[in-house]
Amino acid sequence: MIWNFSKYTDRTAVVDDQGNRLTYGQLDSAGRELCDQIGGRSLVFVMCANVPGSLIGYTGLLNGSIVPVMLREDMDRELLAGLYEEYRPACIWAPAASVSKYSFEGCRPVYASHGYELLRTPFPKGKDIFPDLALLLTTSGSTGSPKFVRQSYENIRANTDSIVEYLHLDQNERAITTLPMNYTYGISIINSHLAAGAQILLTDHSLMEKDFWKFFKENGATSFGGVPYTYEILKRLRMFRMELPSLHTMTQAGGKLLPELHREFAEYAENTGREFVVMYGQCEATARMGYLPPSKALEKCGSMGIAIPGGRFELIDADGHLIEDADTTGELVYYGKNVTMGYAQCEADLRLGDERHGRLQTGDMARRDQDGFYYIVGRKKRFLKIYGNRVNLDETERMLKNAFPSDEIACGGIDDRLYIFAADDTHLMDMKSFLSKKTGLNGAAFYTVKVSAIPHNEAGKTLYKELEKYYV
Repeated sequence: MIWNFSKYTDRTAVVDDQGNRLTYGQLDSAGRELCDQIGGRSLVFVMCANVPGSLIGYTGLLNGSIVPVMLREDMDRELLAGLYEEYRPACIWAPAASVSKYSFEGCRPVYASHGYELLRTPFPKGKDIFPDLALLLTTSGSTGSPKFVRQSYENIRANTDSIVEYLHLDQNERAITTLPMNYTYGISIINSHLAAGAQILLTDHSLMEKDFWKFFKENGATSFGGVPYTYEILKRLRMFRMELPSLHTMTQAGGKLLPELHREFAEYAENTGREFVVMYGQCEATARMGYLPPSKALEKCGSMGIAIPGGRFELIDADGHLIEDADTTGELVYYGKNVTMGYAQCEADLRLGDERHGRLQTGDMARRDQDGFYYIVGRKKRFLKIYGNRVNLDETERMLKNAFPSDEIACGGIDDRLYIFAADDTHLMDMKSFLSKKTGLNGAAFYTVKVSAIPHNEAGKTLYKELEKYYV
């Protein structure tokens, strides 16, 4: 069991943007009733939206030792059909309003609650599942593929306890959802706030909608989380001028924030008596691995901080040797109980045990300063060779975003061809000249492409793979 909801029975656990409320006791009983209908340990697809029915499915199944597979409610049916055939779930828990979209041959509705229906599939429920397997989540780069991260009960408990500790969460918190429930960052906010007896404000409205801010203010949201793209949007919305008296904590993860944007939000937090907490994580580590204490948000601007309570970082060189010196770049390695068991790419993998044993090579390149704070430099695979020179695509993208802050930009490419993508071609040639001057490399290596929009996933991360079709 992940949560002991009986500790907070009469407290409000959930409020949605339709005015519906659930106490912890009601959330618990609804989850137990759902598990009774499923009838024992099995695999269940949960079609996620930020609504009470989806939350009941997630928390109920997890507490009831049934393994949820968290999938987007608006997932392409063809992709879903592939996962359905590969993993053969015992049931599907889906929104009643669109249940026909998820009903495959042999499926039949057996139960309904809070706007969701339970579909029984023709597959047997008594499949062999590793005893500690708790949850399957897609990585940010594998949405729609059969690849999932296998999270254990210990992984979730350890990471949840750590987040509650370093964010000092308590029953007075009211966290509003700004991220999807099937995304590791979004689900970690739910995990940690429910563990603290806090309140979740559920909405699928985006930050760009007036209804989001109306719901935010009416319910006195105290915190929200966002990826870098979220904070770019907030700046465009002139959030610094908004009247948000209840807000006291902003968290950021899901990629490195531009140092200038980091500084602006850190200054806003300091000047208004709030906290801005930059964090670092991956689905492969359940959620969080590092955080920057808010008291250091300005002093260590650009840093993702230190390891979370119970975790440890180290840096290794290309040969796997430990890097002891400060300000030396290497691959970031993390150790902790929240390091997940490994991946699943087919039904047979559900029987696998722990393949990582508490150690994760993150694939991120980082450096550590003299005070022990870590700075992400870029992804190990986000490097090109341009005329024999190693070029970091993440750093290149950050330079362009700093110089052209009003433009939507992404960088990609292959060796000797660096592509600059923008949703507006007004400054594309200026960007090419800027990069050539900054890097000292011949402009012939830089290619410019106007796209209708920079592709992002539902969590706001750039989908670089979708840009690969432009490479020649």
